[in-house]
Formats: sequence, C-alpha cells, structure tokens
Amino acid sequence: MSTTPFVHRNLPRLLLQAREAVMAHTRPSLREHALSDQQWRVLRVLGEHGAVETGRVAREAFILGPSLTGVLARMERDGLVRRARDPDDQRRTVIEATPQGKKLVKRLSTTIEAHYAWLEASMGKAKLGELYVLLDQLIALEQP
Repeated sequence: MSTTPFVHRNLPRLLLQAREAVMAHTRPSLREHALSDQQWRVLRVLGEHGAVETGRVAREAFILGPSLTGVLARMERDGLVRRARDPDDQRRTVIEATPQGKKLVKRLSTTIEAHYAWLEASMGKAKLGELYVLLDQLIALEQP
C-alpha cells in the first residue's frame, strides 16, 4: 500500500476545523433564536451595512444566489428582513433588517463580541491581530 507524499498539512480541513471550533460557541445562541448559520450571516451583513443589494449580501454572506432566495424568503416570513426594489435601479433588490431583525443582531452581537473578547484574552491581542492579517493575506493571495 502506497501513500501520497503530502508535505504540507491539509489547510482547507484546518480552516474548516477552526471555523467549526469558533461556531461551536456561537451556534447555541443562534439556535435559541431559531436562526441557521446562513440566516445569521445575512443578519450580520445587514447589521454592519444597513440596506444592502442582494448580490452583495450573497457575496459577503457566502451564500449562492438560489440558496439566498430561500433563506431570505424564510427570514421575510419570520419578520427579520424586508425586501424592496432599489429606487435607483428597479432591476435590483435591496434587503434590510426589520426592527425585529436589528434587535436580534444587537442581542447576538453582545454574545459574539464576548466570545471574541475571550479569544483575544486567551490568544493575546497581538496573536489574534496577526491571525486576522494572515487570513486576509491568504484570501487576497487566492483571489482570482
């Protein structure tokens, strides 16, 4: 039996493992509010930017267009977001968090920021900052 002579560690697996480790702290809070990971990513984008065109939501929340349509429909049904035509370009749709959605972002951001504060205290501010820089560099390097 021969093995493939990989020299480097499995970076995609490590990144997924790191994501899951971080999300393990966040998911219980999301589930308390009946939110999926995807719904939270949408709310986070809207919480950071206000009203956002659907294409930008898809890009920043890493949700493919067809999936985003379903996610937004459920969120709209649950009173978390509203969709409207872009007044400057009627072909585009803009998404905005409702007051209920904004309240949820505010409530969850407290829990999530507390976890980030714990990470910063555990790893050290410099190391966490370095991690952010390294991840940003990796993302930029791998962009087409």
